[in-house]
Amino acid sequence: MGSGGFVLVVGPSGAGKDTLLRLARDALAGDPRFVFPRRLVTRPPSEHEDNETIGEAEFAEGEAAGRFPLSWRAHNLGYALPASSAALARDGHVVVCNVSRRVVGEARRRLPGVTVVEVTAPPDVLAARLAARGRREDGDLGARLTRSATVVADLVVMNDSSPEAGAARLVAHLRAR
Repeated sequence: MGSGGFVLVVGPSGAGKDTLLRLARDALAGDPRFVFPRRLVTRPPSEHEDNETIGEAEFAEGEAAGRFPLSWRAHNLGYALPASSAALARDGHVVVCNVSRRVVGEARRRLPGVTVVEVTAPPDVLAARLAARGRREDGDLGARLTRSATVVADLVVMNDSSPEAGAARLVAHLRAR
């Protein structure tokens, strides 16, 4: 199948990561090389995020037992990549997933073939998207917008025009792997 690995999609809340991932998944649906696993999150899925719900106790047990290739906490929630994603990457698949910018260093140390795509948008666009979403954990929008994490990205997608344009850049990066 070829060289597998991980493409980590990162960026601030409201940048449109999940939208671009959905469009990329649709564009690559006929290519078995690409896998878009659903993250495990200690919150039910929403129209903005397609995740698999995991309970707090199950998350803590899985984290303690090392069952997740990568896990983290953010916004009082637990997030993890499913255990199957590491095996898929080793078997030659390109595993594409949305992760926190704070775990990129750990991912580069622990996971095979990591590349990073940073999705971002101007502050006014981020603020409007977060306000429209209305999720409880989005809380203090000012604090969310000023929080940053330095990430060395292989590709930066400025997602301030059509989602299709941003997704096309992501898809081109994936196909080049």
